[in-house]
Amino acid sequence: MTHPAPRTRHAIERLIGNRSGVAMTEFALALTFMLPITLTGVEVGNLAVTTLRLNQLAMMTADNIARVRGSIDEVDVNEVMTGVGFAGQSINFGGQGRAIVSIVEGNGQTGAAEGNRITWQRCFGAKDVTSSYGLPGDGATDNSLAAGVGPTGNKIRPVINSALVLAELRYTYRPLVSTSFIPAVELHSLQSFSVRERANQALTNTTNLTDAQKRLCDSAHLSAN
Repeated sequence: MTHPAPRTRHAIERLIGNRSGVAMTEFALALTFMLPITLTGVEVGNLAVTTLRLNQLAMMTADNIARVRGSIDEVDVNEVMTGVGFAGQSINFGGQGRAIVSIVEGNGQTGAAEGNRITWQRCFGAKDVTSSYGLPGDGATDNSLAAGVGPTGNKIRPVINSALVLAELRYTYRPLVSTSFIPAVELHSLQSFSVRERANQALTNTTNLTDAQKRLCDSAHLSAN
């Protein structure tokens, strides 16, 4: 029987006793399980942050429209919507979302027709959706909005002799990495503020903006800018 040369035998023994790659092998095996868990955690955290930012955007939108005093003009609305686009850049709200602002006030009717109406609506964003709670003119001649607007069981309505700003934001959340960890989610935020120091809710157009320049809510005005 031929025995290996001492140098060869020594090399084989060193190879058998070598443990330098064990840690790397163990890490590779653990990574198979840890990577999906880590990425899922990152996606869940990002979804939570995005939801928070969306709620903040909705609150800012409703508050800023409610703060306009005396009277409100198309220019005022455009300024607020420009601010929404700027504030929502970090989540690409303009490209993936839609802000729908509605003014709700008493319809001026009496008797059985007394209620509330949606006086006007303006929008911003490229997401092609309409309001879940009504369109301009709804409730103007009947009591269909007497209970207010909003989700069933949680409707809100303006106080007497005042008006309500309803900001409804719809947004498509897209995962950072892959839909394998968290699917695309449709987010919806609703915030409202009472109008302050503005008796007339009619939307004026003192600078004669064209329809193309207004923030109308039709499909021709789906824009991320």
